[in-house]
Amino acid sequence: MATPVTMPKLGLTMNSGTISRWNRQEGEPVGKGELLMTVATDKLTFEVESPGEGTVLKIVIPEGRDVPVGEILAYIGQPGESIDAAAATGADSRTNDAVHGTEDRGPAVSAEKISVPSGLRATPLARKTARESGIDISHVPGSGPGGRIVRKDVDAFAAAPSRRKTKASPTAEKMASDLGVDISGLETQGRVMKADVAAAASQAAPFPKAEDVRIPLTQMRKIIAERMSLSRATIPSVTYNMEADFTDLMEFRGKIKAEGMKKGVKISYNHILMKICAAAVKEVPLANASFDGDAIVLHGNVNIGIAVSVDGGLLVPNVKAVQAKSLLEVAFETEHLVEQARSGKLGLEDMQGGTFTLTNLGMFGMQSFSPIVNPPEACILGVNTIVEKPAAVNRSVVIRPMSVLSLVADHRILDGAEAARFLARIREMVENPWLLLL
Repeated sequence: MATPVTMPKLGLTMNSGTISRWNRQEGEPVGKGELLMTVATDKLTFEVESPGEGTVLKIVIPEGRDVPVGEILAYIGQPGESIDAAAATGADSRTNDAVHGTEDRGPAVSAEKISVPSGLRATPLARKTARESGIDISHVPGSGPGGRIVRKDVDAFAAAPSRRKTKASPTAEKMASDLGVDISGLETQGRVMKADVAAAASQAAPFPKAEDVRIPLTQMRKIIAERMSLSRATIPSVTYNMEADFTDLMEFRGKIKAEGMKKGVKISYNHILMKICAAAVKEVPLANASFDGDAIVLHGNVNIGIAVSVDGGLLVPNVKAVQAKSLLEVAFETEHLVEQARSGKLGLEDMQGGTFTLTNLGMFGMQSFSPIVNPPEACILGVNTIVEKPAAVNRSVVIRPMSVLSLVADHRILDGAEAARFLARIREMVENPWLLLL
């Protein structure tokens, strides 16, 4: 009996998944444990192995479809083996398509692009006939309701004496083809020459009619859109900007960077800032909290997420219990998570349980921005570029490396004074990194 392949449950919170790619097609052999498909969930992308050995008899759900856990996706068995209830499954799939508007429309949708003037009324069959006949449909008079062009109008236009092959020089024909000029409509004495084509091209639209490109949302981008929309709709956030002098932090990093390299890790500003944020939380615990209906939850551990840009979106894995780890441990774990994120190997546990987020756009020259709070967290800290600029120090103007720290906080949890106190403490520790030793 054929073995059904169903949408696996890849995490406790997973309710549905999207097939990003079938690694085996119908009729191809597959061994038990071999890679069969790639599934995207609301958090990660997983490679799913085949539950059995044999041949892919039927793929029920195509790529790009979001389906609930447990739904049959395909059948694996021996060549020629019958599939019980395959027809019923196919019918259910088509019903789903009709409901969600994603049915396969077959050959009616042509891969060839059709250039049709805006506002032109013509039936799909008339357009297809004109394209196959090499006719510019905008020149065809319509006889249908309201002047709509139907197939018989195209056939009549094609049979008209004026449609006889226009005489043109070889150079003019090639030039017309390159410029997209229809030489059949050119009025000339004798043969169409390249000068006639050039004149017709110069009278065309002043700019090319570039077509829009529709890019379907990936599962990752859908989830990002949902979570960011949820954040904006439910979290009354406020942005707080504060300039900080990075002189001492740069010196501090310079002194410990070499030691970190000996241990096999390059200590960055992000690693140090993660430790600073975890230390500042001790004085302002509300910065490491969540809003839970009728209560505010103060989290015991500071699990700091780092925003990582990947192909097609953004992932935010988090380092657990930053407050209890050394700077070297934080650096090691952060770089490991970044590598796993960019290679598509993150686990669900790496993405869950975050209580605070750090995002750094300084490498792009950003001077100030307002990141969006990652629900259900209370805060997110945006780090900007470091710029050398004049600063007042001991009543003298000197050049210092300065940067703006941008804190966005949930006002349901932190009032302005609490958020400002938290950001001020972060600035104090940036300007005096030795405070991390206390």
